[in-house]
Amino acid sequence: MTQSRSQRLDALPVTKEHRRLLVGSGAGWALDAMDVGLISFVMTSLTVHWGLSQGEVSWVASVGFLGMALGATLGGLLADRVGRRNVFALTLLVYGLATGASALSWSLGALLVTRFVVGLGLGAELPVASTLVSEFAPARVRGRMVVILEAFWAVGWLAAAVIGYLVVPRGADGWRWALALGAVPAVYSVVIRRALPESVRFLESVGRDAEAEETVRRFERSAEQGRAVAPPADGTTTAPSATDATASAPVRGFAGVWSPALRVRTASLWVVWFGVSFAYYGAFIWLPTLLHASGFSMVKSFEYTLIITLAQLPGYAVAAVLIERWGRRSTLGVFLVGSAVSAGLFANAGSVATVLAAGMALSFFNLGAWGALYAITPEMYPTSVRGTGSGWAAGFGRIASIIAPLTVPALSSAGGTGLVFGVFAAAFLVAALGVLGLPERRGVALEA
Repeated sequence: MTQSRSQRLDALPVTKEHRRLLVGSGAGWALDAMDVGLISFVMTSLTVHWGLSQGEVSWVASVGFLGMALGATLGGLLADRVGRRNVFALTLLVYGLATGASALSWSLGALLVTRFVVGLGLGAELPVASTLVSEFAPARVRGRMVVILEAFWAVGWLAAAVIGYLVVPRGADGWRWALALGAVPAVYSVVIRRALPESVRFLESVGRDAEAEETVRRFERSAEQGRAVAPPADGTTTAPSATDATASAPVRGFAGVWSPALRVRTASLWVVWFGVSFAYYGAFIWLPTLLHASGFSMVKSFEYTLIITLAQLPGYAVAAVLIERWGRRSTLGVFLVGSAVSAGLFANAGSVATVLAAGMALSFFNLGAWGALYAITPEMYPTSVRGTGSGWAAGFGRIASIIAPLTVPALSSAGGTGLVFGVFAAAFLVAALGVLGLPERRGVALEA
């Protein structure tokens, strides 16, 4: 029986085309992380040089996440209509230009407007990029490839920490120069549009079969170990995959995400996204400022943040291994529980050594959990709503990202850093409970 294009992609080894896609998408992912990470250092600088209160500066973070919530939902919907690659390139262009413009802000109001636009691009990019990589990755290593994609987040956040440490403290305009560097994605968007392939599954869903066939053959030609499946002699691939053969009419749009077959996994996924986003962005966006408020100099707080950030990379590496050995649910659940324990330890840290140790543990487990979450999210949905489902899950999580930075000043005033991180620990535990409602998809072909 003739194999479908999806089956042919799943049969391939990891080729240079896969690596090119991974690095190309990952570079955009890293630039996204750099932009988000820079804000944590800009916030600290603005409290010093603009004399902003904690309440005012919290809006600098939250307005960006407001844009990200809207961008994630719109980006997912657009990705299911005009293609993953096109939306990916557009998002890079939007937030790159807006980040450059934010460096020119003359007031808090102007900065808030530009940061909202930045958020629109940032929010749309992440679920679209993970969907694109997930739809090309062979089933047996799909989770690992998406975790590796997510690991580029740590690279970008490390870049932000280095820029924050070296550039932001250099005078009243240091934060402007740091944000100016965030305009790089606008240039990179051209590379994305020209170099990366469009999703084969998307092309098939809109009837562009000739392009889909050529893309599959491009990946087959790049196979290096002789394990590629040869295309049929007549150049056609009409046979459905196992999931195709049993599929009913495709669900579409937001209503499709909440169809009877998908509603439990959607609700569970939203719980996980909300809990992880609340704890992560509340903790790491405020980390330099909280350290500075605890008595460390601005330079020292930036230095400690850089050290804590370094633990993100091994977190991703371990998650990338475990996700194909333990499975998605087990890996995600363990890393979320580890995040909760680490947040609890940070809440009670009383010395530089314990702050760094607990902070590094939190980085390790939290970013490993992010890797597993981005791997599992696209796998929950069929092709017709994969972008929409991923986008709405991320968008719902961004609501938590908006709330978290705004709650930190109040929590800090009520109970100090201990209460702040105690609440974050509880959020991680809620997210861990949400994992129980997700099906295990390790090694299973994506639903058509």
